Amino acid sequence: MALDDRHRIFDIFASLARYPGEEIAEAAEQGMAILEREHPTAAAGLAAFDAFVRQTPPLRREEIYTAAFDLHPLSPPYVGHQLFGESRERTLFLVRLREIYREHGHPPGPELPDHLAEILDFLARNPGTPEAEVLVADGLLPALEKMIAGLEGERGHPYLPLFRGMRDYLSAAFPAQRPVRKEATA
Repeated sequence: MALDDRHRIFDIFASLARYPGEEIAEAAEQGMAILEREHPTAAAGLAAFDAFVRQTPPLRREEIYTAAFDLHPLSPPYVGHQLFGESRERTLFLVRLREIYREHGHPPGPELPDHLAEILDFLARNPGTPEAEVLVADGLLPALEKMIAGLEGERGHPYLPLFRGMRDYLSAAFPAQRPVRKEATA
């Protein structure tokens, strides 16, 4: 995949991970067009999500997003929360993300730095950096697995195929990266 397409896919995924606005249908369609050539599994996830977007009125999309990710969330879209819960470790993770973003001249976004969309936005602008590789392997992939598990209990949840597509794309885009699982020692 060309580097420009890679940047664009991360940007599209960031748009789709945010609160749904008017641009969501166009972003899903553009993502499918790019991914169809080289990542059909990820493209299938976007196609399912695109069908949901096109068949669902905007207000209902907003309600579904809010129920899943904001109010008593099924699967909070915060990588640090998924990895560490509400803990000191998450706070340290947030601080480190802010430092990484600042070091790369990445402006702060509207969400906390560990929001899925904010990290994907960083990847869109810095995909080849060592920090990107670590964020994917030790952050995004394990967090997406937990987010997927959180949504699997909701039969047919429209964000489930999107997150699976993100996971499949990230796994392919960073093939040498394997999540580092840190087990607690007694």
